[in-house]
Amino acid sequence: MIAVVGAGIGGLVAGILCAAAGERVVVLERGPRAGGKAGVVTLDGVEVDTGPSVLTLPEVFDDVLRRAGRRLHDEVGLRRPDPATRYLFPGGVVLDVHPDPEATLEATRAALGDEAARELRAFLAHAASIWTHAAPPFVLGPAPTVGHVLSLGPRAWAGVGRIDALRTLAGTIDRRVRTPELRALLGRFATYNGSDLRRTPATMACIAHVELTLGIHGVEGGIHALVQALVRTLEALGGEVRTGCGVDRVLLGGGRARGVRTEAGEELAADAVVVNADVRHLADALLPPRTPHRLPRAEPSTSGWVGILRARRTADRVGHTVLFPERPYVEEFVDLFDRDRPPEEPTVYLCAQERCHGRRGWADHEPVFVMANTPAEPEDGPRDAALWTALEATVLRRLHHAGLAAEDDRIVWRRSPTGLAQAFPGTRGAIYGAASNDRFAAFRRPTNRLRTVPGVYLASGSAHPGGGLPLCALSGREAARALLDDRGLGLPAPR
Repeated sequence: MIAVVGAGIGGLVAGILCAAAGERVVVLERGPRAGGKAGVVTLDGVEVDTGPSVLTLPEVFDDVLRRAGRRLHDEVGLRRPDPATRYLFPGGVVLDVHPDPEATLEATRAALGDEAARELRAFLAHAASIWTHAAPPFVLGPAPTVGHVLSLGPRAWAGVGRIDALRTLAGTIDRRVRTPELRALLGRFATYNGSDLRRTPATMACIAHVELTLGIHGVEGGIHALVQALVRTLEALGGEVRTGCGVDRVLLGGGRARGVRTEAGEELAADAVVVNADVRHLADALLPPRTPHRLPRAEPSTSGWVGILRARRTADRVGHTVLFPERPYVEEFVDLFDRDRPPEEPTVYLCAQERCHGRRGWADHEPVFVMANTPAEPEDGPRDAALWTALEATVLRRLHHAGLAAEDDRIVWRRSPTGLAQAFPGTRGAIYGAASNDRFAAFRRPTNRLRTVPGVYLASGSAHPGGGLPLCALSGREAARALLDDRGLGLPAPR
């Protein structure tokens, strides 16, 4: 039997692929439902998503489902709202991003001028080149190592040399873009894996290609509908998901994993254990004391204050909105990483779940997901709760001032980094695992096989290749690949 600790995206994907290869799989989830950070809550009869709000790279999930004999488009409906995202800049400048990249460039020309459109076109071409050369060795396959990259030979080295790893993202934006609004828009992609614009490698410019060229999707019925599709697929393959069943120890014997012990004291024998939890929780709590693990204490990614706004329904609300601050955008990163505090004037992100995902709200109001970036919690304990109360007030003030919220709109659910840290042990509330704040971050991220403890595999946003819906799915796929390779089976082929 294979025991999977946690029913987040990575755990479910690993479970599906192992079950599709003929293994018996049991997924043990501490919470009341599957999904991990892709959670839901019901508010006055209306179910809303409380975690990820957008789907990129849907082909990753299609690949997983095809290996189980299904197809993504048969399991969930994908939506492409148009406009996709509305960016609101200081001075009243508004830029709409569309599913068609050419329409986005035309909107850029109309809002910011011909030179801005040329800058964006050139930057997206650069971002596409980075993605082409970086995705295969660093994202879509097993965890990279310096030795593996060197073994690829001169031709591959030339490709790696095109990923712009020697500059920072801020540096490459400064070099290529002069339009202030575009500099802020492109700089924001550093936050997609919770990193510092001034330190993360320019390789992260590829996120601009993923979002603005390949495009973003909504999921009919909400992101949690994707979670439900994964659970259905696993159960159809004979796998089992037990909710309300936390694990407090990985059991070892003879120097390898032999099973798990639940918080209720039940011991389950297993030939392998896939850990869909933060690597720090594995190192500090799940492994027996003094177990060698070599799991690093890395700088955490950013966290976030999130809320659900019960907003009066309006005709002009778009799927996603980003409200930039009046002060220079780089000051947000100074606050987050240098001053270790929430931004003084935070950028605010909104997802209108009716427009984006087709979720239906209340009679006269719609559910709008709201987020502002924050630092992760300190190692020595949570911050004063008054800090989050003040941040919520600042966010609401900014929304009211921008006309994005009516006076009687109200936050009906919220979660601070403190709450996120409590819900997901070991994370300190960080959303994306470790921050990618140096050029070697990809090599330092934990691999999907815990080499010091045979039989333990890692599938989460804190392991290779990182956080975010498709990356967590890829982490689950690579954990399953490692496990099945060790058993002489290999991943099942797509069908």
